[in-house]
Amino acid sequence: MIKVGNVEFGGRKPFLIAGPCVVESEEMIMRTAEKLADISKRLGFQLIFKSSYRKANRLSGKSFSGIGDQEALRILEKVKTDFGLPVITDIHEVPEAAIAAEVCDVLQIPAFLCRQTDLLVAAARTGKAVNIKKGQFLAPEDLLVTAQKVVDQGNPNVMLTERGTTFGYHNLVVDYRSLMIMREGGHCVVFDATHSVQRPAGAGQLSGGNREFIRPLTRAAVAVGIDGLFFETHPNPAEAKSDAATQMPLDEVEDYLLEVDRIAQARA
Repeated sequence: MIKVGNVEFGGRKPFLIAGPCVVESEEMIMRTAEKLADISKRLGFQLIFKSSYRKANRLSGKSFSGIGDQEALRILEKVKTDFGLPVITDIHEVPEAAIAAEVCDVLQIPAFLCRQTDLLVAAARTGKAVNIKKGQFLAPEDLLVTAQKVVDQGNPNVMLTERGTTFGYHNLVVDYRSLMIMREGGHCVVFDATHSVQRPAGAGQLSGGNREFIRPLTRAAVAVGIDGLFFETHPNPAEAKSDAATQMPLDEVEDYLLEVDRIAQARA
């Protein structure tokens, strides 16, 4: 169990961290949040709404990075107000922790920054729950060491998220042993179903991915045992301004979660 605000997340089936990759517009975010809130309530899933207020780790300097920090955070706050959902967003530098914590209930440490001590400490000191994405270069047992940096600040609300490990160039592979290893640390373990199917960019190209593998990888993760399931979804992934190749079409989410629920019940 992990405490997000005044609510404990966890139980028989995984809680959800879901939403578009990045805040593109108020209309898109509110449309997605409304749909996810409805589906999760009907199917009995706990939901944390996810979207990045700014993308700071784009390969190309010409790639879309956001609509402006304050405007994006305003929209995330509107999601909380209108739908009663906790929200999570990425932070990239120490000063961002306090700014994002004014709105968000969970602060996420991007995979490339998972060992940055000052960033982890700043996130921990806000008192918000912290989700640490496992770096594509990091062994699962090493993420337990980085999680301890948060715990040492008096913040026990830590999630650890698996999102694949670099295999050669431009490919990721999920080692499902990592889910069990990270759970040994006593933290909530989350599986990131959509970033795990990415094909990292090379030669200045955009990141790609294989969306058709989202479901098979998810089935395995739920069968192994996870506390949370992370996935990005968009009303029209082909027009998404980030991670277009891997975001799940919003109209496929309900069927996807019905399958997750069946596996979780069978495992229980």
